[in-house]
Amino acid sequence: MASEEAEEKKLRRTALKNAESILAARQRADRELTTAKEALERKTEELRATFNQAAIGIAIADLNNQFLQANQKLLDILGYSLEELCKLTFIDITHPGDFEVTREQVRLLLAGKIPHYVLEKRYVRKDGSIVWSRTTVTLVRTANGQAEHYIGFIEDITERKVAAELRSRLAAVVESSNDSIISKTLEGVITTWNQGAERMFGYAAEEIIGKPVTVLIPSNHFNEEPAILERIRRGERIEHYETVRKRKDGTLIDVSLTVSPIKSFDGTIVGASKIARDITERKRSDAALYAEIANRERAEEALRETDRRKDEFLATLAHELRNPLAPIRQAALISKAPGATEAQKRWSHDVISRQVHHMALLLDDLLDISRITRGTLELRTEMTELAEVIDAAVETARPAIDAKRHVFSVEIPQEPVHFAADPLRLAQVLSNLLTNAAKYTDPEGTIQLRASCLNGMLTISVKDSGIGIPADSLTSVFAMFSQVQSSQDRSEGGLGIGLALARGLVELHGGILDVKSAGIGHGSEFSVRLPLRTLNTPRKKETSRAITTSPTKRRVLIADDNRDAAESLAMLLRMDGHEVTVVHDGQEALTAFHDVQPEVALLDIGMPELNGYEVARRVRQGSLGRAVTLIAVTGWGQDSDKARALAAGFNHHFTKPVEPERLSELLRTV
Repeated sequence: MASEEAEEKKLRRTALKNAESILAARQRADRELTTAKEALERKTEELRATFNQAAIGIAIADLNNQFLQANQKLLDILGYSLEELCKLTFIDITHPGDFEVTREQVRLLLAGKIPHYVLEKRYVRKDGSIVWSRTTVTLVRTANGQAEHYIGFIEDITERKVAAELRSRLAAVVESSNDSIISKTLEGVITTWNQGAERMFGYAAEEIIGKPVTVLIPSNHFNEEPAILERIRRGERIEHYETVRKRKDGTLIDVSLTVSPIKSFDGTIVGASKIARDITERKRSDAALYAEIANRERAEEALRETDRRKDEFLATLAHELRNPLAPIRQAALISKAPGATEAQKRWSHDVISRQVHHMALLLDDLLDISRITRGTLELRTEMTELAEVIDAAVETARPAIDAKRHVFSVEIPQEPVHFAADPLRLAQVLSNLLTNAAKYTDPEGTIQLRASCLNGMLTISVKDSGIGIPADSLTSVFAMFSQVQSSQDRSEGGLGIGLALARGLVELHGGILDVKSAGIGHGSEFSVRLPLRTLNTPRKKETSRAITTSPTKRRVLIADDNRDAAESLAMLLRMDGHEVTVVHDGQEALTAFHDVQPEVALLDIGMPELNGYEVARRVRQGSLGRAVTLIAVTGWGQDSDKARALAAGFNHHFTKPVEPERLSELLRTV
């Protein structure tokens, strides 16, 4: 009994001891569990902090790509809140352009073909903007290999992609540019070379990279490169520096340079970038433009000079025409004065005749220079003897020479000189030169006329001891309306067209007229050089036919609205015995044709009622018009005016003032 109780107590003590051990073990287990839970919670917090504080976006999604969790970085990248993002899938935020490649990678991942995938893809942010990412996705599986969820790591590479795209575009621009874009070290060694540089300078990249940039610089521009590099070292940018560079073939081109410093990541200047633009054509265009502008300015200046000369010419013309009007008016008053003697009347008539002749010469010069300018003046070339031409010229200029008591000498070849020329026009040239010499030489000066033949050329010079010509006027003296300033105060009349007319006539002969002068006060020498040509068929000089018959009396009709001109011409014709009728407008002229039936009609062109052309046309249409001789009398004397008169039915064309002798001759031979 006692033993059983002892055994029972032993068993109880053992059970109690075991229970205490179990309790202690449980307590230890509880403490360890608590410690593990606390450690797990700490680790979870650490993982959560790491998850949320990660520098890249992290997301967890189920097998349907539905977001389950995302860290703050991803929320910042995409612009969504966690609640908003968990309602979306990866596909929802993927750019449409990247759908297919993303689906393919997911398919391969689920099939176990790849452990993970890495894509550079685009996401669409909440605000619609695009973000580029480097996305790495891994499939998380259970212990038995079942797919459980995805975990993705999203790195924002937008700036890098934009920078890369910009670099790519810049590289494309550099390569496609027509400009030369190169870089070089601070020692001037070429390090990059684009296709524009190859096209511009002719060197391939492999030929030029590593060589000094001075191979492109002409020797006379070597000093530019050190100065450019020094400015680059100081951090300066050089823009639009125009200079010259040398191509591979040695040709030179004009370039415009823009040079900029190249800096390393820490801001240190390590080299230079240079853009060279070929401006050769622009330079040529600019030069052509400047030349055109200069030519235009010269042309405008020439026009202003021409206008100035024209104004001076018109003033001179008015002066020259007024000069003979005064003695004409005075002589007319004297001739009709009650107490005028016969000698005074004859003197008055002589004055009027001389002054009218002078006015006619002025008008003839104007007509001649106009014909030369328009190329319508024709020479009447015939075999001419030099001595006869010189005699005619001297005879015309002799009064001007003698009036100033000049010492005048003539030297011509002793043997006769025959050549093809218009003797009247050539005499006109020489008399013009002689008269000018007389006018612009002080009294008792010297004038020399010399002629010589050499190597088929005839040279005739007129040299005087007169006022001379300044050097800057030696070419312009032959221009239209030109008068040398120093000579204007010494001039004794003239329109400033004499030398232009003389040169034109000489050039029509195939010759040259030029001038030499040592300057003011040293005289002048004008020289005419003509080729000694001959004619295949020498022209025989016309001999005037002697008029042996007595003058024929004609019935003459004069129609002119200028009453003085009409009546004075009628008076002259009546003095020759002609029967003259005078009317003053075109309608009266038609009536007079029927009443008088004239043999000759002198019609002014610019009449009232009907002009002379219309009167002539109507007369020619009638029965009386076939026999009458129609003569146009007008102040318009151009060749076109004569042609128009002939087309209207006129037989002859007279330019006012009518020469009475010529009219009388025509009336005798009509």
